[in-house]
Amino acid sequence: MPDARPWYLYLLQCRNGAWYAGISTDVDARYLAHAAGKGARYTRANPPVRLLGSRAFPDRAAAARAEWAIKQLPRERKLAFLCDPADTPA
Repeated sequence: MPDARPWYLYLLQCRNGAWYAGISTDVDARYLAHAAGKGARYTRANPPVRLLGSRAFPDRAAAARAEWAIKQLPRERKLAFLCDPADTPA
């Protein structure tokens, strides 16, 4: 039976000012991993300073599509993408 937990797309602000997007089933735990230097290679070099936001998706595939989609957007549209349920990846 598949896991019914939602997957989340999250957006972090890093110490260097860049924004980092990722997916996880537990955003708080993943943020702590990034902050402790145990996350992605990028966040090991550029630790996060805050969580900008997150958005739930029904499964990993949908969250991964959303992660790809948000990475294609200009920075000024990324936060809106997280907040707008009507804005879904194709």
